[in-house]
Amino acid sequence: MKKPADTLKNMILAMVVTAGFSAMILSISHIITEEPIKKAQDAKKLEAIQAVLPPEYDNNPYQDRITISGSNIELYPARQGSKITSVALKTYSDNAFGGRLELIVGFLLNGTITDYKIISHKETPGLGSKVAEDKFARQLRGFNLEKQKLRVRQDNGDIDAVTSATISSRAVLDAINRAYDSYNKFSTLGK
Repeated sequence: MKKPADTLKNMILAMVVTAGFSAMILSISHIITEEPIKKAQDAKKLEAIQAVLPPEYDNNPYQDRITISGSNIELYPARQGSKITSVALKTYSDNAFGGRLELIVGFLLNGTITDYKIISHKETPGLGSKVAEDKFARQLRGFNLEKQKLRVRQDNGDIDAVTSATISSRAVLDAINRAYDSYNKFSTLGK
């Protein structure tokens, strides 16, 4: 068998066939994995919502979610009967050390933080990632944003930043403040 000539035409043809085959494999992989990835992300959100809300509700906050217009923040109302008792909000900050940080934070209607859970981050393992740990989160539980400003001590606030991760700590507080401000604007419009 004769070896094909190394011509530009043959090289381009080989590259096109290889690129086409690769594109087909990537497309099939995307189609196969898209739904399981979405389900896993939804399950992570649902788990976080349940973790940050007080247990006194009888609806499905995830199914009743509302996107607050102009903010890209999702609100999950927890109801007992027809009365909203608390809310969870999916929020974010683009000011984290590793880029975007997303979390779900729970609030009582009087502005008190019930808890928060980080659902996505790219912070440095062992440093910035510590903002997801209970030691940092514990100081925010019961913090009332109606009465206090949510800032780290370095910014004249009441929250101790994670050691060597002040930027990550500020990002969490930025995300929580963003959620609370959006919720206040939304609830004011609804009244």
